[in-house]
Amino acid sequence: MDGVPQVRRALTLPRCAETRGSSCAKAPQVTGVKVQLEMQALWQQFDQLGTEMIVTKAGRRMFPTFQVHISGMDPAADYVLLMDFIPVDDKRYRYAFHSSSWLVAARADVATPGRMHFHPDSPAKGSQWMKQTVSFDALKLTNNLLDDNGHMILNSMHRYQPRFHVVYVDPRQDSQLHAHRNFCTFSFPETRFIAVTAYQNHRITQLKIASNPFAKEGGAGQSPTYLHSYIMMIILPVILFLEHPQAISTLKIFFFSRKKTIQII
Repeated sequence: MDGVPQVRRALTLPRCAETRGSSCAKAPQVTGVKVQLEMQALWQQFDQLGTEMIVTKAGRRMFPTFQVHISGMDPAADYVLLMDFIPVDDKRYRYAFHSSSWLVAARADVATPGRMHFHPDSPAKGSQWMKQTVSFDALKLTNNLLDDNGHMILNSMHRYQPRFHVVYVDPRQDSQLHAHRNFCTFSFPETRFIAVTAYQNHRITQLKIASNPFAKEGGAGQSPTYLHSYIMMIILPVILFLEHPQAISTLKIFFFSRKKTIQII
């Protein structure tokens, strides 16, 4: 990305590794899960230019669309798939047109309400998830802090890293005791982007037009089930606590059933 430090990694297939001999070892239903980013070459093209994603008050779909291929699941087990977006750093950026590069403008704005987006087919058997590409084409990005449609709320001119979560739906009565073992989180550095209200780099505009000739609409959510409450009240707090223990001394969670999105304040 022009003007922004890059993180380059060797091409590997992300896997949920098990920590043997540890009380935090992952459950066997998620230990072997592997995730391959689809359209990786296209994501890398955008990343080299500095990916920008439009955010609007009404909500805008991502392009490239976040799509993955999953392997290593237990075919007979139920899984829920989710996505969220975390800030890459604590900075706000601006685009310098004279140098065609992104520059640090100031410290980041106050963080937006954290949300997680359920894939609309969740929950489903591992066999179903693994037989075809999993696409989050219904997910929308917004800069409306008062959004009540379940869209993902982001600050414009801030950098974000999409994250993908695989959650095993544990059928045991005491599943809450094993919540920390029942999920895996994956991220791909080439999917990082800066949220904008209008494209800043004309090369990004050209590449989006060239690679996205048809706009795709539609994608309705499904009705909620008891499993979403399980995810909200058990799995999600564990994910947050393991990564940001200081951030959830007070935790309030709201569920947008139509969009299968949860919000943490």
